[in-house]
Amino acid sequence: MRNEILRMLENNSRIELHDLAIMLGTDETIVLQEIEKMENEGVICGYPTLINWDKTDTEKVTALIEVRVTPQRGQGFEKLAERISNYPEVKSIYLMSGAFDFVVFLEGKTLKEVSMFVSTKLSTLEAVSGTATHFVLKKYKDHGMILIEKNESSRMKVTP
Repeated sequence: MRNEILRMLENNSRIELHDLAIMLGTDETIVLQEIEKMENEGVICGYPTLINWDKTDTEKVTALIEVRVTPQRGQGFEKLAERISNYPEVKSIYLMSGAFDFVVFLEGKTLKEVSMFVSTKLSTLEAVSGTATHFVLKKYKDHGMILIEKNESSRMKVTP
């Protein structure tokens, strides 16, 4: 039941407890207890809202930063990941396999602001041996949700 609850909440975190219980074929109290247990265990970490910022008047720049590091003796990647995570500009950080060690997602108001963060804060960390910045130009799908509007038809209209 846990995985079913998680999948349903991941698709719609605003689903009513009553509706969730009906869909699972169980009692609301049982579902509530399971959700509270997963929140206390850190399985459920929050209930964020997905916003298509391109449809607002808010200026926002998102960048993906590839970061190569030298792991610190006795601490591995954890200490550095924790330090990078503490910057408010950092929205996500993941340890990766392949050509770089971390991928960091940043948000800022301008390209310059993001670039300055990378050059003055991220690149200057002692264990960081290199970075590559990629700016997100347009989001088509985010967290499983399609953000672009579908055209009714791509065919040209024929007029007499």
